[in-house]
Amino acid sequence: MLKSIVTIAVLGGSAAAAWAQSGVTTYGVLDAGVVGEGGCVNGCTTRVGSGIASASRIGIHGSEAIGQNTSAIFGLETEMRLDTGRAAGRDQEKNERLEHQAWVGLSGEFGAITVGRQYNLQYLALTDVADPFKGGTAGSASNLIGGPRRTDNGVQYYKIFPNGFEGGVSWAARDLDTSPAGRAWGMTVGLSSGPLTVRAAHRNQNAVRVNLNSKTSNDTNSKNSIVAANLRLGWGTAYAAYSMSRGLASSPLFNPDNPYAAGIARTPSSNSRDVLFGFAIPVDHSITLLTSYIRKNDRDLANQDANQMAIGASYSVSRRTDFYAAYSHIRNRNGAGYTVGNASAPGSGNKAFNVGMRHAF
Repeated sequence: MLKSIVTIAVLGGSAAAAWAQSGVTTYGVLDAGVVGEGGCVNGCTTRVGSGIASASRIGIHGSEAIGQNTSAIFGLETEMRLDTGRAAGRDQEKNERLEHQAWVGLSGEFGAITVGRQYNLQYLALTDVADPFKGGTAGSASNLIGGPRRTDNGVQYYKIFPNGFEGGVSWAARDLDTSPAGRAWGMTVGLSSGPLTVRAAHRNQNAVRVNLNSKTSNDTNSKNSIVAANLRLGWGTAYAAYSMSRGLASSPLFNPDNPYAAGIARTPSSNSRDVLFGFAIPVDHSITLLTSYIRKNDRDLANQDANQMAIGASYSVSRRTDFYAAYSHIRNRNGAGYTVGNASAPGSGNKAFNVGMRHAF
């Protein structure tokens, strides 16, 4: 897998020359632990899991100055599973191995514009700003707050201003067929000022083409909006978010047949409002306690509300290595089927505990 990535990076010249010219950096995360679940429909298991707090990955990124204060930039990142040693591509038969990111672009005083597979702006607002668990472990906010993580065929522009403001827009082309599935656009605006960070983001996507019979098909749309914030205080950091999810594909429930990560609930929620509150409290220089509460208010007639309560802790033994533990319980109402997942798996039950180790390089 790494050999394939390096081959792509040095295409058109020698490896040494490409490394020197592009200032290439190799990085990665190795994360593994134990996951125990409860409240499963078809029986629960305790198993070894990979990518619990952060997806296990390896990647390279680089830049090359091309003049006039402008640089060519690129990024390639793929996921791996430490429990089996296999690559975690979305479709092994199609050799889709760069599951996380694959993009190239330009950066300069004007900002950065990138083209390819990359993270969605709405998802970054949720995990980077609002979620004390940063989208990982059993406490992940993505268990209840919807929105796809990444987009194929994407063009994205982002700029951070000196006064603390930042903003970006994104657009994604449709799939190569007669359906608009995959076509999307998004935007974000934010402010970082002293201890306060605030960001708002919206994403609109034609998510899935649903074949109703041999002659017709429907395109399932999703609209996900979020206002996220965190405030660093003397005793820790407080987190909050308000999210609106609309459309049959806006549910966070996992569907392995959907290449865009839009989920389908038992009775799909097409209109919900979600509220998140959380805290990260350092006990000392090594230990941090985490907690969050999420309330999902389903506005459909089915009224499939859900609440998630999560607690966790991390113990850092160095700048790059930590141990973690987390527990989360989702209370589903009126037949809702939300499950407790983590950074790499959707989960099978409405409660889960995990403990593990993470190392970054």
